[in-house]
Formats: sequence, C-alpha cells, structure tokens
Amino acid sequence: MIQSKLLNKLNELLTLPGETELVEFKEARNDYSFEKLGKYFSALCNEANLKNKNCSWLIFGVNKNHNIVGTNYRNHRPALDSLKPEIANKTTNRITFIEIFEVNHSQGRVVLFQIPAAPPGFPVAWEGHYYGRDGEVLGALNLQEIEQIRKQANQFDWSAQIIPKASINDLDPLAILKAREVYKSKSKDKAIFNDIDNWNDAAFLDKAKITINGKITNAAIILLGKSESTHYLSPSIAKITWKLESEESGYEHFDPPLSLTINNLYQKIRNYNYKILPVDSLTPIEVSKYEQWIILEALNNCIAHQDYSLNSRINVIEKTDELIFTNAGKFFEGNLEEYLFKDKTPEKYRNSFLAQAMVNLGMIDTVGHGIKKMFLEQKKRYLPLPEYDFSASDKITLKIYGRVINENYSKLLIEKADLDLYTTFLLDKVQKNQQLTKEESQHLKKQKLAEGRYPNIFVTSKIASITGEKSAYIKNKAFDKKYYKDLIIEYISKYGKATRSELYDLLLTKISDVLNEKQKKAKVKNLLFEMAHKDKTIISTGKTKTSEWKIK
Repeated sequence: MIQSKLLNKLNELLTLPGETELVEFKEARNDYSFEKLGKYFSALCNEANLKNKNCSWLIFGVNKNHNIVGTNYRNHRPALDSLKPEIANKTTNRITFIEIFEVNHSQGRVVLFQIPAAPPGFPVAWEGHYYGRDGEVLGALNLQEIEQIRKQANQFDWSAQIIPKASINDLDPLAILKAREVYKSKSKDKAIFNDIDNWNDAAFLDKAKITINGKITNAAIILLGKSESTHYLSPSIAKITWKLESEESGYEHFDPPLSLTINNLYQKIRNYNYKILPVDSLTPIEVSKYEQWIILEALNNCIAHQDYSLNSRINVIEKTDELIFTNAGKFFEGNLEEYLFKDKTPEKYRNSFLAQAMVNLGMIDTVGHGIKKMFLEQKKRYLPLPEYDFSASDKITLKIYGRVINENYSKLLIEKADLDLYTTFLLDKVQKNQQLTKEESQHLKKQKLAEGRYPNIFVTSKIASITGEKSAYIKNKAFDKKYYKDLIIEYISKYGKATRSELYDLLLTKISDVLNEKQKKAKVKNLLFEMAHKDKTIISTGKTKTSEWKIK
C-alpha cells in the first residue's frame, strides 16, 4: 500500500469517535509487551469475525486521544517483519498479520497492524486462550461468543461467496470452453445433453454450479478466472507453487484458471519409465516413475480441500524420487483409515460449492473414493503407498514416491498380486520403519510376510523360495546408502581422488539390477551430491564432466 493510501487509512481511523472493538490505539513510544500484543491480536481477530468484518487494526504511535505521538517500536524493517512468524508460532492455525505498515507522518512514525478476522468456525487463541473485547476492555472471549464462531463451520462455505464487483469478463474464455467440453462429455446419459450447446456461457456456468444466478463466486475465479482476476480473492490466495529440489533446482507459480494450469504444472514434473525384475522371470516389468492420474488427483484434492481462509498457497515440491503436496487446513472429516478400509463417503466438505463444481468439471470424485484409488494405483505399480502427514495443525502433507524403497516389498506385490490393501498398507509401514501395533505385526507374520521380533520386524527376504530363483533375488538385492558411501570414501582415501567415470566403474555393478544403467548413474550422482552438500565428507573440483572428487 503506497504512503498516500496509508495516510488516508490512518486519517480515517483517527477520525473514529473513540476506540472500538475493531480498532486499538497504543502509544508504544519505544517498546511494547509481546505478550499483550499477542492478546490484542487474538481479541481483534475474534471481534472482526463476530462483527462480520474482514480485518481489524492495532495502531502504534497514537495515544488514546487519537493524537500522533510517534513510535520507535522495532524501527528496523526486518525486526518488524519478524513479528509475523513470532505471532504465528503462538496462535491457532498459525494465523498472523495480513500486513504491517509504517506511515512516516509529519508528527512521527506510526505503525499499523492489519489483523485478519478469525476464520469461520475457528476462534483464534493466543497461547491456548481466546481473547475478545468488551468495548475498549481486553478480556477473555466469553463462551457464547466462542460457540457463535464455532457454529459458523457448519454454515459458511467460502468458495460459494459472491464477488459483487466481478463479472463473466473476469473469467478465461478458453477455460470456459474446456469446461463446457468436459461437462458435456459427462452429461451424455442425461436429458440435458442435447440442450447444452444452446446455452450461453452464463447459463452454462449456473448449470454447472460454478456461478450463482449469474454472479461470480470465489470458486469460479479459482477454477476459471483470469490470472489478473485473483485480486478479488484477497487476502485469500489461489496459487500453486512448484519447486524442484534435487541435483537441479527451479520453481514456478501457477495462477488461475487452475482447471487448466494444473496440466501445465504436471508437464514440469520429470517422469520416466524404469524396470523391476521379478524373482521368477528374466523379463523385467516396466513402470513409470509417476502415474499421471495420481498426480492430478493429488493436485485437485489440494485445490478442493484447501482452507482458503488461512491465506496460504498450495505447494508441490519435486525431489529426486518423490513429490510432496501441501495444502492449508486440517483433514476435514473422518480419518485416513476410514477412507481406505471402510469406504467412507464424506457427509460434508470444507468447500462444498467448489467441490461440486470440480465434480461437474471431472476434476475430482465427490463420493470420496479418490484417496483409496490413489493407494490402489500405487500398489498396482509395486511402489510405496502414498504417505499422509497430519502432524501440523494448519496443513496436510502428502508424499508420493517415485522409486522403490525396499525391493522385498515390491517383489512381494509382484508375486502376490492378490494381497488386500490393508495387508499392503501394513507392509508399507514396515518398509518405511513406521511402528506397527502387535496385532498388525501378528497379521503380517501369520501370512509369513514379515520377519523379526516385535517391534523390530521387517519385510520377509524369503521371496525367492516362492519360485526357487534365489540367485535372481541375491542379484537384485540392494545395499543401503552407507555401504556405497563407505566404498566411495575408501576409494578416494586410497587413490587421493576419483573421477565420475572411476566411481561409475566402482559402483554400477554393485547397485541393484532393479535399476537400468541410466538410473544407476543417477543414483551415483545423487550419492555424490548428498555426500558433498549434506554429509560434507567430499568436495568436487573442475567442471561437471571433468570433475574430480576428493576428501574434504
């Protein structure tokens, strides 16, 4: 916000008849208690929600008579900006300031803290306590007000909210055209099929439940909006960031229309085929590193279930052999096991309007089968199952593996194609060194799929006995990273240095034949990169193709 607009905003607040429940003035001439600041943050968040306002304001450098006295509070910008994470660390869902502004007024410096309204359904706590205001008095948020905010979770759908100033001109024509094509394709067996081509765009958008009575919704901007129309969603964010973190690095941001741009993001992801050799065959099975459907399902789930009130972007991090998807918000209903093993159908969605629109455009499956299907598809490809992380209070993380972790696991899936999903889920936990209950361990041992003494069990290594091809099992058995790293250190210590080709000669014959030659070389490159940049045990000299490695 430019200084002239900030001055106008400050003057607007100064002309208020007194402090209200949405505006608080403090002198804070030199400093201010961090604890009090946090309590006011909680109170002003909650009061903005209860008063149906988008934000509230805390102002330093102004006395109770609305006279500017100036403030030296954190008068270096980096110190002021550091307040955002400091506040987030102690609030519900890590909510923090929308922005912190400085006004250089002729009578002194003024700091304006723009504070967001508490998200519908979630009162904001400071260090576990909810605060509010009774007039100008700061105090605990009463139980009636806490419940009033909490009940909003069952009433409010952010995605269905109308944007009064937006029009159909803010939507992307190509996105609308593609949406019409998909909608018509999905409606082949419906009575409306022959009428669809006769609808104008406004009628189609209403029929597809993307707009409401011709009015543009938040969901419409997310799915079909022009990139320059995203300001209508502010302070919420509709953006996906792809970031590459491996031997190479890179990033790109993807804005609406997300119904189209997710396909552009998919094209960024590096994919290739590799081979898994069954123990009873000389013919390898070829699978792709990632399945396109799984990636798009993960992306669409992030879009559908994102908590847009938390003002966060969706992130996709691509590592060497895995993809990590992160979206804001908690798992909205039920738990993972209910969707995988009990065929749970959700009764409600965080963004019901958006979810229905995405169903109509063929982007997601509304009956809740998408999660289970992702697991089944990964099982069919003999790779580790998707891995959800719900440990953070304000986000959900999903990891998709594009590599074999444990050859025994993959070979078991090849040899025992009839394994049920629950048993596969338990084997997957074992290969990832995740703790099993005694009952889960006994389930695997009863089927002779796991060995060892509880709790230290591992996927059975006796796969070869199924077919008698023990030599194939031994040849395809991989060693852990430490084994390869020790070989590299031993070689360089003995000869003083090593070229990349020398290290290929040393290691390629020792790496599992599950990988082809290109993948084996990639593995060596990754080992060298990790040893140089993470372990810091070796260094490289020279250009990439002629580089030599030495002990650091």
